[in-house]
Amino acid sequence: MELSPGAQPQPCAEMLQVAEEAFRGGQFALAAEILSSQLAELPQPERGLCLRRGDALARAGRVAEALEAYSAAARQARLRPEELRQLAEGLALTLRHKELRLPPLPGPGRSGGEAGNGTTANNNISPSAAPDPSCCRPPEPLGCPLCLRLLAEPVTLHCGHTLCKRCAAQGAESSSPSRCGACPASSDRPPGALLGALRVNVVLGNLLEKWFPGQSRARRLGLEAEALKERQDLPAALDKYNQALELASCKCVLIAQRAELFISMKNYQQAFYDAEALCQKNPHWPKGHYVKAHALSGLGRIEEALKEFLYCVALNPEWSSMKLEAQKIMCDMFFPAFENVHDSLTTPFCNRTSYTRLKPAFLSSINTQCSGEDGSSAESSKETVLKLTKKPSQETDIYRNDDTSVSHPILDSYFEENKKSLGIILSGLPSTSLKRKYSTDVGDLQGLDVPSKIPRKDGDATCGNSTSLPLKAILGNLVDASDFECSLCMRLFYEPVATPCGHTFCLKCLERCLDHNPHCPLCKEKLSEFLASRTYKKSVLTEELIVRYLPEELSERKKVYEEEMKELSNLNKDVPIFVCTMAFPTIPCPLHVFEPRYRLMIRRCMETGTKQFGMCLADELKGFADYGCMLEVRDVKFFPDGRSVVDTVGVRRFRVLSHGQRDGYNTANIEYLEDKKVEGAEYEELVRLHNSVYDQAVSWFTSLKDNMKAQILNHFGSMPGKENEPQSNPSGPAWYWWLLAVLPLENRAQLAILAMTSLKDRLIAIRRVLIFVTRKRPR
Repeated sequence: MELSPGAQPQPCAEMLQVAEEAFRGGQFALAAEILSSQLAELPQPERGLCLRRGDALARAGRVAEALEAYSAAARQARLRPEELRQLAEGLALTLRHKELRLPPLPGPGRSGGEAGNGTTANNNISPSAAPDPSCCRPPEPLGCPLCLRLLAEPVTLHCGHTLCKRCAAQGAESSSPSRCGACPASSDRPPGALLGALRVNVVLGNLLEKWFPGQSRARRLGLEAEALKERQDLPAALDKYNQALELASCKCVLIAQRAELFISMKNYQQAFYDAEALCQKNPHWPKGHYVKAHALSGLGRIEEALKEFLYCVALNPEWSSMKLEAQKIMCDMFFPAFENVHDSLTTPFCNRTSYTRLKPAFLSSINTQCSGEDGSSAESSKETVLKLTKKPSQETDIYRNDDTSVSHPILDSYFEENKKSLGIILSGLPSTSLKRKYSTDVGDLQGLDVPSKIPRKDGDATCGNSTSLPLKAILGNLVDASDFECSLCMRLFYEPVATPCGHTFCLKCLERCLDHNPHCPLCKEKLSEFLASRTYKKSVLTEELIVRYLPEELSERKKVYEEEMKELSNLNKDVPIFVCTMAFPTIPCPLHVFEPRYRLMIRRCMETGTKQFGMCLADELKGFADYGCMLEVRDVKFFPDGRSVVDTVGVRRFRVLSHGQRDGYNTANIEYLEDKKVEGAEYEELVRLHNSVYDQAVSWFTSLKDNMKAQILNHFGSMPGKENEPQSNPSGPAWYWWLLAVLPLENRAQLAILAMTSLKDRLIAIRRVLIFVTRKRPR
């Protein structure tokens, strides 16, 4: 580096940039070498460079040198725990690779690219974020989307997904835009009153009790214990956990929860026992190491707690709170307060705690090429090496025989060059020194009042094998089609919908009931708000169970439904008839639908896709007239009370062949009417008549008063223009039907004209009407 006269040496900015790029690219050794060369050229070490060099060395696996770099920084200004982030990550990654034998994380510098600022992608990860071990996971699809455990008191939400009742209540209290873990964040939420009315899904609750009686009962007891713990009734919560453990086929989650309860009760011995059993059974489950770390901290076994915190980070690298706990312990252990300041301040402090001797012993054990240390230092070094190199199965004497050889894979992976010196140190230890004299040694632990719910044998310490079977194996003889039977149609659920009161029906069955009465067909609870929402979502879990385990029955049920839809979509046979008013081809006909039978009829027209039904006048003898017009639905607007306004337009005329009924509304077999076409001279005469009547109609409409014209235009729209080819439409020109609709004629007269199949006859009839209304018009 070049210097001007009298200037202090400064690190090269370009080289520092190269070091940062190497660090971000995962080339930690190169970054460390560059930083070391820059520090070597400075008369006084720069604290920031020392820290960054320590970060690079820690991530490169050279922890002894990293600790020296951090110590250099600590001598200039006190270290903060957040500055040891890279050291914690480096140790955790080595644990992940060497001991846990898990695949490396994606990306060479996944979390090392930041300059040690202590931030991660997610700073709110909790122990519950770690999924339960595979032996305790519920069989698909009976897990809650939020807690990922077997559904307890299942509640089906407005969106159609099913959650535990407790999870649904917690989600409702949160500010999240979506309460359901299976829905996108933008999903609609139900109204507040409707949300509060949600109750346990009766069908799914009964199925869980039938299929998993013990586990379901255990889940409920566990949730009761959680509620008691929140209310600080800890003894009662412990009793509930013990009851749940007697029933549960898989005990891991319950043991972890009980261990946390013991920690709350400051019973760290028992918490440690539970946590150790979990780590033995599921060494890759972060929650087990989480509770073990806190139990060890409570027992004062800080070094062992450090390793458990590092296990948490190794298994869940984004678990920031655990990373910070490890950083705090390392800061206190390796850089205690009296050393973590400038050298000039250290002389008054001569009485050091046990932790203050760990750092020099640790450094001497890994940096000395031969065992030339004094007795006390060597003994401290041995103790530190043993603490930091024991595997989970070697943490206590209970899980280790006296003749077990102590390995040190962590330090071996860091310092291949120091294996010889470490071997000398370890070989000098007497066999009895391998046993740690903690309060939880064999004698003490055997003397504890360990509940009988947790067997001492490793093989049955936590879970049985019943829930490890595939769901089909469990449910093979339990699934019964009668469990999925609609209480309204007495058939297998088709498009099942759960009401807020917890009952399940076929979608079509429920809609028909709500057409008549806004109450649940079973419990009679009021469903007005549910009806007002008009967004009936299928119960996803109920339908998925039917699809999986009753495929043949569902196929038959679907076949019946499709046959019904095919029959309903026939526009010649059993056509639905709305008995109300006159309707004409091409003319809009808005309808206000409020009768239950017509609600059903309109819904079916929409479901079949035809969107058509017939409109006829009432007839005292036959029920409805023999002639009518088919209407096509353009739009439907529903109201909260079930009424609707239907926008329709006339399509074509028909004649009724026979009258009938279906589910309360009228039906008919029909044939469609078309005008008889003429040619030659008759056609020329028809064109002249057509033009003449059209001009006469325009003249009549023009002569009307402005207020009357405004009313007609507002209701029927403008008069259609004259067509060049009057026979182009099977029902004749559109202007004709517009005129027939607005002329002051009785329905019977309009019906007689509607039934005519001769355009000439209809033109003559309408001309007579125009002459009549023109003469009678007041002057």
